[in-house]
Amino acid sequence: MTPIEVHGLRKAYGGIPAVDGISLAVGPGEIFALLGPNGAGKSTTVEILEGHRRRDSGDVRVLGEDPFSAGRRWRSRIGIVLQTATDAADLTVRETVRHYSRFYPAPRDPSLVLDLVGLSDKAGARVRTLSGGQRRRVDVALGIIGNPALVFLDEPTTGFDPEARRQFWALIRSLAADGTTVLLTTHYLEEAAALADRLAIIAGGRIVAAGTPSTVGGLARAQTTVTWRDGTGLHEVRTDSPNSVVAALPPDALDLQIRRPSLEDVYLDLIGARS
Repeated sequence: MTPIEVHGLRKAYGGIPAVDGISLAVGPGEIFALLGPNGAGKSTTVEILEGHRRRDSGDVRVLGEDPFSAGRRWRSRIGIVLQTATDAADLTVRETVRHYSRFYPAPRDPSLVLDLVGLSDKAGARVRTLSGGQRRRVDVALGIIGNPALVFLDEPTTGFDPEARRQFWALIRSLAADGTTVLLTTHYLEEAAALADRLAIIAGGRIVAAGTPSTVGGLARAQTTVTWRDGTGLHEVRTDSPNSVVAALPPDALDLQIRRPSLEDVYLDLIGARS
């Protein structure tokens, strides 16, 4: 079964399209990133997939069911980690995770979940005493305690320092390696490049590009830019063969730079934000 299948999804507010004919599919155990600027339609799309918002038209199947009409059993098979979450701040980490585990028919072992998210040493600490990154790990623990087949992660590393972000990436990879499908929304393009098996870029309610982080938007075919300065001024060449350009440079060439296009370059071009 394909965990997420979407065909011709549409949703409008006051007659203005927020999602305008989106189609996508996410495979089992895949990490799929949904990228786009604020107002592009990401949140509406994800809310429809989670069953929190009714669509206007289109066919949507999540774990084989229509998410808007699916029942409690279906909901027990998905995990959701929101961008902001409330918690019982005076409970300990262990108490919080154990409490949530009782909501599910076949939860993971709370102690194993705490170990998985790196909070075993904080199990006895009250949630309100944790750092921002540690509280975010509690959010993830609550999102996976039900042993979900599919996890939605909304901007999961906002506010993380670089070390905490990379530790979190390792956690997400371990979930996928264990067979969990992950749908990720993020504004950090390096995060999408590091984690996603595939990604889609949304702008104006439509998917403007989809593919792997190394090929999306023609990235694999994009030319390299070589710049240098010599006695006649500054030069820039776009080429498929940067080594040949460098080999032919004059002896007085200075300030040589070789720049291959990045996911950020493609992303900015596609959403029309390049200055």
